[in-house]
Amino acid sequence: MKSPKKYLIILLLAVLAFALTACSGNGGSTPTAAPTDAPASAGSETATAATADDGKAGETAPASDHPLSAAYGFQWTDPTAPILNEKGAQELAFRVYSSKNASALDYNDMKIMADLFAQTHVQVNWENVSESVYSQQKNLIFGNKDNRPDAIYHAGMGAGEIIKYAKRKVLVPISDYLDYMPNFKKLLEERPDIRAQLINIEDGKIYSLPRIEEMGLLQNPNLLFLNVPWTKAAIADGAVDGLTEDQLKDGLALTSAQMEKILTYFRDHDMNGNGKTDDERPLSFVYNNWQGNQCDLYGMFGLNDNLEHRVVVDGKITYTVQDDRFRDATNFIAGWVDAGLIDKVSFEQSQDNFLANGKGLETYGAFYWWESETVVSNPENYIVCSPIVGPNGDQTICVSNNPEISTGEVILFSSCQYPEVLLAYFDRYYDPVISAQINYGPIGIVYEEARDEKGMLVQKPLPEGVTSDELRLQNAPLGIINLGEYAWNNVVHMEPRAQLRLERLQLCAKPFVAENVAPCPNLQFTLEELNTLSNYETNLNDYIRTNLISWLMKGGVSDAAWTSFQGDLNGKVNLAGIQKVYQDAYDRYTAK
Repeated sequence: MKSPKKYLIILLLAVLAFALTACSGNGGSTPTAAPTDAPASAGSETATAATADDGKAGETAPASDHPLSAAYGFQWTDPTAPILNEKGAQELAFRVYSSKNASALDYNDMKIMADLFAQTHVQVNWENVSESVYSQQKNLIFGNKDNRPDAIYHAGMGAGEIIKYAKRKVLVPISDYLDYMPNFKKLLEERPDIRAQLINIEDGKIYSLPRIEEMGLLQNPNLLFLNVPWTKAAIADGAVDGLTEDQLKDGLALTSAQMEKILTYFRDHDMNGNGKTDDERPLSFVYNNWQGNQCDLYGMFGLNDNLEHRVVVDGKITYTVQDDRFRDATNFIAGWVDAGLIDKVSFEQSQDNFLANGKGLETYGAFYWWESETVVSNPENYIVCSPIVGPNGDQTICVSNNPEISTGEVILFSSCQYPEVLLAYFDRYYDPVISAQINYGPIGIVYEEARDEKGMLVQKPLPEGVTSDELRLQNAPLGIINLGEYAWNNVVHMEPRAQLRLERLQLCAKPFVAENVAPCPNLQFTLEELNTLSNYETNLNDYIRTNLISWLMKGGVSDAAWTSFQGDLNGKVNLAGIQKVYQDAYDRYTAK
């Protein structure tokens, strides 16, 4: 006669097997591929188990005690071993919805995804759509509780959306499952600043996974490039005071008076030798673009401006548009526009048009961008300059709020039956070797199988007729990664062009930002604060943009108009209320 204990075990396994067949996305073909290098970091020996029923942390227990371990070999403590056994690979599957770049392969066909399956035995069925389709379907997906995927990759979730859906219990509280995520948990322990950017202020939990790519590039998205042959011609004609040809090297610092004379010479002469004097563009940029924009021009008046006109100075949220120097700078820049020294097309063109117009016949005398190589056909004709020294001796540069840490990249729906398994799988993405392949492409296609003498990944030669951008976009899903100082020094080399940008920024940008000035980081807001921003911030931004473009294109701003503008900022568009929201959120962030 069998003991009641044996009957109980048989019954439990039967119930468990039945439940697992209901896991969303079950079935489908199993991808196969030779495994790539396993994640390098090691997890802890034990973890706090979360139950499949309520997702709440339970008592500390070894992986072998988890309900899924007996049947499916579920483990998360050894990053070199599969997360599931062969049976789990066949019987469990997850649906993950994701937008993708138009050039990218379907994620189900990407080698890196097949390699990850070979390493983890976690089956992910990707449902790819275009970025535009996702933006249209996003609300529908959240609203359809009967047919949601298990997760959304490239979710693009804002703080307000996370608060809303967290309150409705639509999202998995990822922070309840951190013990299944040794890489991510270690990251949060070492980087409280990242944890502070992820925590939902309403309940103290984390509901999304971040993308972390720290290269030191995004804070200063503009560099000033100057056409050397054209400038030599201006010097030879005696058009520029105090400048010699041997000074035309990277790092050159021009005064605003010198720059004005150079641009005037470019405007008035047939610099490209095509018999015309009306197709030269003395100074160009892309107005209000995320990079290569107009903001660095305000540095001539000592302002660290950016597209939001919001920056942290001495720990205080500061709006540059409240500073009288902003008026003076705007009037100065408007004078260059009115004189034809700044190409008016700069205020109308798209990024694509700007890049296309730089190719072929040289038309750009000077321009703002990250790199000359992307913009012009003959980058060797250009040097990168330090910020222009303004009429009062000021010399500083834009401090952008472009984040190197992107929150809201991945969310899980509460309908996901086994979030601990899917999160253990996504945790592998935060291993730097995997992160490099997620970001740039897999070993075997983008990287060599063998490492260099330092143990770092080695880039393969590009296939003939394929650019590095094309190869990357075809084979890399991008999304959640952790690439920072450790990775760049020990795992993967920066792309040559990224390294070149960094060297240029170290020479011509970073030395010109005061130590008391910093970008505004990702901040978490309360529901009340989000309501304030929702009610007023769009109107504030629209009001500033409408006035600024008018001032720059129509000769500047009068004292009377400036006084009226300041009154409206403090009155009808509620800048003071918006500023208080950011300051309160920033104070909480720094306290953590």
